[in-house]
Amino acid sequence: MAYTRLIALASALLILATAPALAARCGNNASGFEKWKRSFAQEARANGIRKRGINALMGTKYSYGTIKADRGQHSFKLSLNQFMKKRGASAIASQGKRYKRSNASLLKAIERRYGVPPGPLLAIWGMETGFGRYMGRQNTLSAVATLAYDCRRPDFFRPHLYAALQLIDRGSLSSRQVGAMHGEVGHTQFLPRNVLVYGVDGNGDGRVDLNNKADALASTANFLRGHGWRPGAGYQPGQPNYRAIQGWNAAGVYQQTIAIVGAQIDGG
Repeated sequence: MAYTRLIALASALLILATAPALAARCGNNASGFEKWKRSFAQEARANGIRKRGINALMGTKYSYGTIKADRGQHSFKLSLNQFMKKRGASAIASQGKRYKRSNASLLKAIERRYGVPPGPLLAIWGMETGFGRYMGRQNTLSAVATLAYDCRRPDFFRPHLYAALQLIDRGSLSSRQVGAMHGEVGHTQFLPRNVLVYGVDGNGDGRVDLNNKADALASTANFLRGHGWRPGAGYQPGQPNYRAIQGWNAAGVYQQTIAIVGAQIDGG
């Protein structure tokens, strides 16, 4: 999908995201999920979601695994050293240096276009999926629908549900797509709305497929640029580009780990 078309889709999404909700109320367990789906489907139709997206929504199931994962994110409460050890930061840095060499031409092209050096991209890739070795097994649409219904963070996840339904309507996302427990997809784990806003074609085949390494890394660089990345500026805490890294993940230990591991990769 062309980049300009993605911008148009993102603009349409923003219109949908600001439209008034009808009557879809959140819930704290599975008992109200089917009723919520019917209500949200009515809202979605009124906001332009078509038959393919509505049918996919109605086929979703309440994801107990997603709720369990959402309630159990204890690693973000660790100290920085504990977090880095738990996530294997030293191994990610070592492997990242090898991936930097083996993907040199791709990473140079991405840096020329977006201004983002290899280190942060490879740190994110390694942290998110172990360089693509594990991209998740949870049904993406069911995960996002469950979190859009759940009362903990519905305002955050409903725009992502709309984005997923738009992508399904356009044939850019399958209702069978699988990914991480919170609905993230691809090598660097993009939520659906971020696919619409920041997804780009990194390998020149005319499509945006974040299960493709080139598309995922280019899209991640585009995300960072969209969050204020300045070519040539530093990205450690206190430096200009650290704010862009903060846009990637809200957890301080995660942000610091990306910066530290990225610097190790770029320095070696």
